[in-house]
Amino acid sequence: MQERGGGFGFTVRIRAIAALVLLVALIYVLYVPAFWRTVYPIHYYSLIQHESRVVKVNPLLVAALVRVESHFQEDDVSHAGAVGLMQLMPQTASWAAGKIGMKLYGHVDLSEPTLNVRLGSWYIAYLIKMFHGQLPEAIAAYNAGPNRVERWVKDGTWSGDEVAVEDIPLRETRHFVARVLYTYQIFSRFY
Repeated sequence: MQERGGGFGFTVRIRAIAALVLLVALIYVLYVPAFWRTVYPIHYYSLIQHESRVVKVNPLLVAALVRVESHFQEDDVSHAGAVGLMQLMPQTASWAAGKIGMKLYGHVDLSEPTLNVRLGSWYIAYLIKMFHGQLPEAIAAYNAGPNRVERWVKDGTWSGDEVAVEDIPLRETRHFVARVLYTYQIFSRFY
């Protein structure tokens, strides 16, 4: 007695077609920018583009920093007191403002996106120059401070290379660098 619908061969063909449809859907999801832009949106992109281009830093790197630091939440405040989209410490923001000739009067609201992204973009540009274009080192310094990163590289604790991110002694900084570099890679591929 033969099965209804053409027998065993029919079932195999249906499964093969279903597998092919799933494969095409997977390829679409993995390689179509619209999908990734939905999963990884960049809020404040025109502001980030403007401020990062002023200091000659890739806006997608700045966007990756913002995503990892605050997930684009302008009023975010960390447990350590870092504020805003780029999670600037008030002392660092004040120092950076002085370096670029910006006068900050009284209580400055670092949660204001334009000010925060301007100072944060300048600061990452400064760190990239300080670390001779080595992005992993500059990103680590953004999180842990430049003196600490210089010490790690100088004493051989960390080579400063992306492939050796696991050698960063601070867990928070190690994860921060890995997440920023991954997000930067996603943004660079799909934006």
